[in-house]
Amino acid sequence: MKKRLLSGLLVGTLAVSMLAGCGNSGGSSDGDGGSSDGKGSVYYLNFKPEADQAWQDLAAKYTEETGVEVKVVTAASGEYESTLTTEMGKSSAPTLFQVGNDQAVETWKDYCLDLADTDVAKELSTDEFNLTGDNGEIYAIGYCYEAFGIITNTALLKEAGYEVSDITDFDSLKKVAEDITARKDELGFSAFTSAGLESSSSWRFSGHLANMPMFYEFRDDGVTEQPAEVTGAYLDNFKNIWDLYINNATCAPAELATKTGDESEAEFGQSQAVFYQNGSWEYANLVTDESKGFNMNPDDLTMIPIYCGVEGEEEAGLCCGTENCWAVNSKASEEDIQATLDFVKWVVTSDEGTTMMAEQFGPIPFQSAKEPENVFFKAANEYIENGNYVVTWAFNYTPNVDDWRATVVSALLQYTANGGSWDDVVTAYVDGWATQYAAQ
Repeated sequence: MKKRLLSGLLVGTLAVSMLAGCGNSGGSSDGDGGSSDGKGSVYYLNFKPEADQAWQDLAAKYTEETGVEVKVVTAASGEYESTLTTEMGKSSAPTLFQVGNDQAVETWKDYCLDLADTDVAKELSTDEFNLTGDNGEIYAIGYCYEAFGIITNTALLKEAGYEVSDITDFDSLKKVAEDITARKDELGFSAFTSAGLESSSSWRFSGHLANMPMFYEFRDDGVTEQPAEVTGAYLDNFKNIWDLYINNATCAPAELATKTGDESEAEFGQSQAVFYQNGSWEYANLVTDESKGFNMNPDDLTMIPIYCGVEGEEEAGLCCGTENCWAVNSKASEEDIQATLDFVKWVVTSDEGTTMMAEQFGPIPFQSAKEPENVFFKAANEYIENGNYVVTWAFNYTPNVDDWRATVVSALLQYTANGGSWDDVVTAYVDGWATQYAAQ
């Protein structure tokens, strides 16, 4: 979860040739998972083992209410691609399945019904998480998402004399942070937790913080697939926020080489700092993990966007993304396609469906979504509802991601702890991308 990378749901030439050779004309009017009563049926190949029982219970409830058979099969962890390939080759193939990213769409596009004009698509509250085609096709609908940004202790912020509403862009964030730093001995806390560059923490910056310049560059350039090179057009903005982090933190910049993720989390959980860059997955740790000395009040927590000085960023929301996207099998029978679309609409509009989704997946980008307990998701939803643009996960395009990030971290270390030049960070980011793309 924390270091979600480009999943690369590529089954490859073998998978495609297997499917082509099967000659699956898509009917599921008989056999396992089929229907002979004209109603159609649903076969959902589930991606998340931890949600299996929840899906089984919901499917049974829907069948009880409607009489429509819904079969849920859950792939073993790490085996979804191979399971999907096998199941798609059967006469009764899944009618509802998952694709995780644009590259997966390229593999499964011929099996993805265009959902653009369906009732399910009309229930969406945002289209930011969908996987689409060049002509407006919706090949898969993102049904849940995660978010990251700057986690904020609003109680400490208030002690310092500020409200969240005072922070609307980089300049206002900088003003607040530097004022807290100037008074940290008096206040008893710092502005930011340590931006640790030890391996358990560095992914927050080589991945998540580096997403900011990627997102804005790719937005400007209309990037829709992995580019062979990047320009680094927004690396001055990366420098803006990085300098703010390291110069207004719980420790001196020279100490960041060995600061860990646990230390940064503890600094925030023990109210030593107002701001902590991380994601929605931290909520449970911060409010319930008494073993670490954390028992924060959810009412004192929120998440704000990562501001870095880009023009118009006052309209930005949180960094949100997903690899959880539903696709409907275009090669299924018309009856099964309609049954599947009806089922999915029920999941995202009914009390039973939206309750399960909130409990299992947190926020879902649909108009009838229930509010999850996680206040970070609540913040993400509020930004979306207010019309703020979503900062999507551009880092999913990174080539040879681990090697590229390692080079960026090394350059950040030199700049931060050893008085190195920011030019080295630029080189690692820009030249390193081209190098890893070629190697990939």
